[in-house]
Amino acid sequence: MSGMAIGLWIFAGLLALLAIRVHVGVGMLIGGAAGFLAMNAGDPNALLFTMNHLAYARFSNYDLAVIPLFMLMGQFATHGGLSKALFRFAAAFLGHWRGGLAMAATGACAGFGAICGSSLATAATMAQVALPELRRHGYSGRLSTGTLAAAGTLGIMIPPSVPLVIYAVLTQESIGKLFVAAMIPGLIAMLGYMVVIRILVTLNPNAGPAGDQASWSERMAATVAVLPVMGVFVVVIVGIYGGWANPTEAASIGAAACGALAVVKGGMRWAGIKASLIGTAHATAMIFLVLLGADLLNSGLAITQLPTELADWVKNSGLPPLLVLIAILVVYVLLGCVMDSLAMILLTIPIFYPMIMGLDFYGMSAGDKSVWFGILALMVVEIGLVHPPVGMNLFIIQKMAKDVPYLETAKGVMPFLASDFIRIGFLVAFPALSLWLVHTMAG
Repeated sequence: MSGMAIGLWIFAGLLALLAIRVHVGVGMLIGGAAGFLAMNAGDPNALLFTMNHLAYARFSNYDLAVIPLFMLMGQFATHGGLSKALFRFAAAFLGHWRGGLAMAATGACAGFGAICGSSLATAATMAQVALPELRRHGYSGRLSTGTLAAAGTLGIMIPPSVPLVIYAVLTQESIGKLFVAAMIPGLIAMLGYMVVIRILVTLNPNAGPAGDQASWSERMAATVAVLPVMGVFVVVIVGIYGGWANPTEAASIGAAACGALAVVKGGMRWAGIKASLIGTAHATAMIFLVLLGADLLNSGLAITQLPTELADWVKNSGLPPLLVLIAILVVYVLLGCVMDSLAMILLTIPIFYPMIMGLDFYGMSAGDKSVWFGILALMVVEIGLVHPPVGMNLFIIQKMAKDVPYLETAKGVMPFLASDFIRIGFLVAFPALSLWLVHTMAG
């Protein structure tokens, strides 16, 4: 059997393991081990040698320290009540519009994503804050849960973003460039969701009635309360891309600042600190297990030459580059129906990245192409979080709003998915949406 055939069987076997609910990290470890054994006629020496040094080689990477630090920053923001200040700020300016509280929840999700980096945490935290208010003002269950499930994806779209860190580590790309490149698409995503809400409440005014208008003194108080949270985001992003702090140092500053804000402003005490540390440890352990499994799987696939042969085949096939890109994006959407976002990034980037880098898109340089594809991949992975039947955000919101049937929540996210696909189409056609700010700040 050829190496290409073995690689395809490994990939198919991994999907079968995931279908029977084997943990994605364990499934990748099994797939990688199978690749080494198959390519070496059952001799385990190469596998044992690789496993002997693989964990240290990966986890000694200094850049990976940003993951637990960003997770800790998000945990402090969650347990310290910073989400309430963000929602009150957005509601003070938008709540008097029809559908305004749903728009405020969307804006608050974007703000929370700027200090969290996790979509699941963003969706869960903002649901606790916003759902009671949406119910109290008579918003429909479909609009409320659909908005929160979709807006929760802004947790990874608005930097800092854990999937973007993973992409940067896998491709040796600059974390700072990726964070800056994600800012405009992230803001477009937020505005697109608000437009969807406006259209929905125009078609059905009872779905999102207008609330009371806040006074200017209430608006100013809400603005003052949210300024420290905005300051953390500015310090982290400007620190990384401005060059006065590397990603790990900026994440450390951000985590410490969020912790201080959570204690002083949010009233967090020892129980909250303990819960934040334990939550960070659990999330980091899960991510690192998946990382280790992905490394072994990618090493196993590398010796089968599957990624290289696929990249060469695509490059020599004569297919239009945009057609190849669209096919890759469709694969991401399909994988999003059965796989979580982190697993998709780790599983597919080693295969798809060489294909993209071997093709010409609008005459872009290799660096621009790498950043552009990273943002595109992130946006499609984001769709997987709300795409039925396995969108994780749907289940998170369903757990918070048990009175709303799952089918209603799934129907509620469909208009937001339409907005996502339109935004992806614009980014494919106009790469400058993600690259303009990178070039401007570099200049």
